[in-house]
Amino acid sequence: MPTVEEVFAAMPATFQKDAAAGMNAVYQFDITGDGGGKWYAAITNGELEVVKGEHENPNITLTMADEDYLAMIAGTLNGQAAFMTGKLKIKGDMSLAMKLNSIFKQ
Repeated sequence: MPTVEEVFAAMPATFQKDAAAGMNAVYQFDITGDGGGKWYAAITNGELEVVKGEHENPNITLTMADEDYLAMIAGTLNGQAAFMTGKLKIKGDMSLAMKLNSIFKQ
């Protein structure tokens, strides 16, 4: 299983440019735990920039424990189930969370 750092490093390779056409949003990921950290993904007109750190004004912030995030990326934890059980906390534009699966292939 990859590390959280490796997942974010690979994020540009999984980006679906066509699905993000015309989209302008900043996703902040706050991953807790020993293997966690903070990253943001800025999408501007179908272009992606992934940066380690904190964005000053994200449209959405997703907070999750490192092991839960990796399980979600691996497909063994459903994102909606994670949200409903409190493993995934979302602050900001909830509609952007629903778009994650279409703009990043698993």
